[in-house]
Amino acid sequence: MSKGGGLLVAGTTSDAGKSVVTAGICRWLVRQGVRVAPFKGQNMSLNSFVTREGAEIGRAQAMQAQAARVEPTALMNPVLLKPGSDRSSQVVLMGKPVGELSARGYHGGRQQALFGTVVECLEELRSTYDAVICEGAGSPAEINLRRNDIVNMGIARAARFPVVVVGDIDRGGVFAQFFGTTALLAPEDQELIAGYLVNKFRGDVTLLEPGLDMLLGLTGRRTFGVLPYAHGLGIDEEDGLRVSLRGAVRESVVAPPVGEDVLRVAVCAVPLMSNFTDVDALAAEPGVVVRFVDRPEELADADLVVVPGTRGTVRALAWLRERGLADAIVRRAAEGRPVLGVCGGFQALGEHIEDEVESRAGEVPGLGLLPVRVRFAPEKTLARPAGEALGERVEGYEIHHGVADVRGGEPFLDGCRVGAVWGTHWHGSLESDGFRRAFLAEVARAAGRRFVPAPDTSFGALREEQLDTLGDLIEEHADTDALWKLIEQGPPTGLPFIAPGAPS
Repeated sequence: MSKGGGLLVAGTTSDAGKSVVTAGICRWLVRQGVRVAPFKGQNMSLNSFVTREGAEIGRAQAMQAQAARVEPTALMNPVLLKPGSDRSSQVVLMGKPVGELSARGYHGGRQQALFGTVVECLEELRSTYDAVICEGAGSPAEINLRRNDIVNMGIARAARFPVVVVGDIDRGGVFAQFFGTTALLAPEDQELIAGYLVNKFRGDVTLLEPGLDMLLGLTGRRTFGVLPYAHGLGIDEEDGLRVSLRGAVRESVVAPPVGEDVLRVAVCAVPLMSNFTDVDALAAEPGVVVRFVDRPEELADADLVVVPGTRGTVRALAWLRERGLADAIVRRAAEGRPVLGVCGGFQALGEHIEDEVESRAGEVPGLGLLPVRVRFAPEKTLARPAGEALGERVEGYEIHHGVADVRGGEPFLDGCRVGAVWGTHWHGSLESDGFRRAFLAEVARAAGRRFVPAPDTSFGALREEQLDTLGDLIEEHADTDALWKLIEQGPPTGLPFIAPGAPS
């Protein structure tokens, strides 16, 4: 394959499956011996990751890099938007925060100013890899945003990449979505829409084929595959929770507990929750049941309560207090029942917060469960620490403005422990298998549960299995010869225009 080939995976909607399809194509290609990299020009997500060079990128792109078996870099996600409210986001450029902007300010000019950087990053990847698989955002038919688009058709047109549009048939309406998405694009953009990919199909595919034939007749574009609904994929989320607020985490394969009891984990679904992927490693353990909760009574039967990361620590504290969850957590601590705070959750468990950066609320009292005082700094800490806790090796990553002054307790990673209350800034620590088992054994003892951690659960191996499953879905249910041809040769010629289109 010649260098510089590529493809853009767009979607009819958010959560149509762009991230997992991109990862699946990356895993399929790398298994064919192709040097491939993922790319997303602009990502909006509170789930982020720190690369080895200390750059913050979307967690979905880090997962896709793992699928491609390459080290993630800032080139793969040059622009990351981290919402701080319904109307503003922190802008992270090439892995570093550069300011807070309203949606109007960003789409009103700042976004287009970043287009050159985005194209340069894509071109650098194209010069290094045989193929670059790009992921779009939302829908390419957001006609109100097309003029300044740097992630969908804007980047496809700049690179002359063919576009495959993914639709989630499980939600219904996929034929109308495919047709409408194409028909709302300008002629120059329609020239790049090579065809479609149906995602999350349940049932007999022969019943779908007449519709696919009619879609071909209506648009002149073929469908490159029908991917079945796949259970048990705990792949990193991008924009939000796939499950209901009080639903179990993911759809992980249920395995019986090794000991006599299960262990129940309640995760407080705080506002602007970030990196909730931290609890995926807990959900992967046989006999551990993880749920997101928003009411104090839901903590009653929990063996461990997790206060996760958040982009708004002060706002999360107010929410915990308003909901009655703060009082319930304080009572738990007094009773010696386990509580874990991660990043913003760790800050909330401390004595005192001084914030003139994130919320600009000034001095705010914490829950007082850990001897920690937090001051928010303008500079963001981005790091990949490693250390030891509970006698086990631990690796993690840090993303925070809050600087913790730990004034007591037992050392615990970069934070501390007092009784059955733990706090740390380290995301991802529970992915370290030995540490996770030791931590769960401590939780079980404190909770009085006869729970025994499985001796052989490997979170890394489980993640690899899931990525291989995505590669299998592409290899077995997509027309890989046709996809290969698109990546090598670009968009097909002679594709018809579908009225009404949009202004050029």
